[in-house]
Amino acid sequence: MLKPSWLDKRFDHAGARPLRAFLRDLNLHTVCEESLCPNIGECFSRNTATFLIMGKVCTRQCRFCNVSQGVPLALDKGEPSRLAAAVKRLMLKYAVITSPTRDDLADGGAGHFSACAWAVKKLNPSTRIELLIPDFGARPESLALIAGSFADVLGHNLETVPSLYIKVRKGSSYDRSLGVLSSIRRLCPGAVLKSGLMLGLGEKEPEVVSVMQDLRKTGCSILTLGQYLAPSLKHYPVQEYIPPEMFTHYAALARDLGFSGIMSSPYTRSSYRADQA
Repeated sequence: MLKPSWLDKRFDHAGARPLRAFLRDLNLHTVCEESLCPNIGECFSRNTATFLIMGKVCTRQCRFCNVSQGVPLALDKGEPSRLAAAVKRLMLKYAVITSPTRDDLADGGAGHFSACAWAVKKLNPSTRIELLIPDFGARPESLALIAGSFADVLGHNLETVPSLYIKVRKGSSYDRSLGVLSSIRRLCPGAVLKSGLMLGLGEKEPEVVSVMQDLRKTGCSILTLGQYLAPSLKHYPVQEYIPPEMFTHYAALARDLGFSGIMSSPYTRSSYRADQA
C-alpha cells in the first residue's frame, strides 16, 4: 500500500546526530530511536526525546512495535542518576520517561520508574515529569508505586480498539489496561491521566468513539491519536491511511467528550510535543 501525499516527512539525520551522540555518552536509550519514530529529527534537533528506561528489550510480542523482543538484561542501578543528569544538561522543562514491558521483574519495573522520577525531580525540581507506563500486570503494589511518584502526568496507551488486541497486542488486555488507568485515578485522584491510540490498524469509527468514552470514564483527560506506520514488512501491515480531515473529526469528537488535551494528526505519537498537550 503506497503512502499518501500527506505522509511525506523525511528523517533528518543531521539534526538528530548531536543529541544521539550525547545520549550514547550517557548510555541512555530513547523510544524515539527504538520505535523508528518519524518525528525523531524534529524532536532531537530541539533537544527533546522520550527516554526509554530499563533497557531496550521487551517481554511482550506486540506486532506493531519495533522495540526488540526477547530476554532483557538486569536493571541498571546507575540509570536514574544518569537520566537526571541528562535532563539537567539538556535543560528540559518537561521530561517523558517510558520503558519496554518487563514481565520478568517482580514489580514489572515500577520501582525503577519511581527511582527515575525521584532522581530527575531531585536534580531538576522545576521540571515536569510524564511517565508513560506499561500495565505492570495490573499489580496493585506496582500501580501504588507509580501513583506515589513525582510524576505530573501519568500515561498508559490503549494503542488500539478491543477487537484488534488479539491480532496486534499479544499478551496484553484491553480491560486490564483500562483498569490500570482507573486504579491510578483511584490511588491518586489528582493525577493527570493520558492515553493514546494508533489509527489505521483496521478499526472502525464507532469503535474509536467507544474507546474514547471508556477513557473518559477512567478520568483520562489527555488523548493522542496518530497514524500507524509499520516499521517493516515483518510487522502488522497498515490497513488504512487515515486522512488528516478524519483526525480533525476525531479531535472534535474527543473535545465534545470532555478531553482537555488532544493531539490528533497523522504524525502524532504518544509523546510528540507532550509539553503542549
